[in-house]
Amino acid sequence: MKTKALESWEKDILRCIRCAYCFVDCPVLKELGWESAGARSKIILSYGLKEGEIEPNQLIKDRLFQCCLCAQCEINCPAKVKVASVVRAARRDLVEAGHYFEAHRMMKEMIKKTGNLYGEERKDFHYPKLGAEFALFVGCVGKYREEESLKRTLELLKELGVSFTTIEEVCCGGVFGDVGFEASQEDAEHIKEEIKKTKAKKLLTTCPMCYRTFKEDPRFKDLGVEVLHITQLLEKLEFPVKTERIVTYHDPCDLGRHSDLYQVPRNVIRKFAPNFQEMVKNRENAHCCGAGGGVRGSFTRLSINMAKKRLQEAIDTGAEVLLTECASCLHNFKNAKKRKQKIEIYNISEFLSLLMDGEVK
Repeated sequence: MKTKALESWEKDILRCIRCAYCFVDCPVLKELGWESAGARSKIILSYGLKEGEIEPNQLIKDRLFQCCLCAQCEINCPAKVKVASVVRAARRDLVEAGHYFEAHRMMKEMIKKTGNLYGEERKDFHYPKLGAEFALFVGCVGKYREEESLKRTLELLKELGVSFTTIEEVCCGGVFGDVGFEASQEDAEHIKEEIKKTKAKKLLTTCPMCYRTFKEDPRFKDLGVEVLHITQLLEKLEFPVKTERIVTYHDPCDLGRHSDLYQVPRNVIRKFAPNFQEMVKNRENAHCCGAGGGVRGSFTRLSINMAKKRLQEAIDTGAEVLLTECASCLHNFKNAKKRKQKIEIYNISEFLSLLMDGEVK
């Protein structure tokens, strides 16, 4: 098997000292229990593939794709190995050799047909406005799986007087770098052209993965606008409401460990929720919800089980409300929640909208 992608990460692979500090708090390892599920083992497997010492098989493919790319292991790594980058490279080489998951291939096909990951009839929220300050990009999960939450976010922006306009979206393609496939340049060009049409100077995202993609993906290097996550906008605004309920917050991996936006969402929450309570594992040590890295698409039960554990951590704080600001985290937590669990789950912007309309207290 050719390993072109892994070749460029040889130094990181060799820098691993096999200490197993990466095992601490790895959500996949905690769930599966096998040492082969941990980051150290993924580095060893990647080395074996690169050197031609092992050949791909189903188990190796499973282990290298059973990773949310949450980068918790990188926080704990004394050698500072870029584990997530090595795993992405290994996946790229596996896919190039024909070893991929059908669910991931189907996502590519669905985007070609419909412009979204789910292959569903195109949905667009029409808020056209000439000369708006922000072009808004909401992403596939919010638009097709958490539509009610997204509608609330849009209502909040309007109520706060934010000048924004929507565009004809297609998937940003950020997920494909995680699952070994190449994202579409054509779709990137479509998005850039749509943003250009608005004449907006800023791009506002509600999805942390989209936020990262627009800031980091080479396909968008000439985007020509400032990219903001919605929490960065909300931090600058004031809200005429407060809740006395106990509120906690989950750090999405794409917003936290990958984008270093930890304090911003907390600043937003504390403006309206004085009874804010941190989970034991928070900020850079926050456990992943299990939705990322393509795991939800190819290992659904594993993904949900990780979400159940993180949800229980929120419940253990005594919180009545769990907030996040990621449609994927929100969706996974809702799927993991049991009927007997009373905690309510919202995106920050969604909860704020409901609070301002008096629909929650």
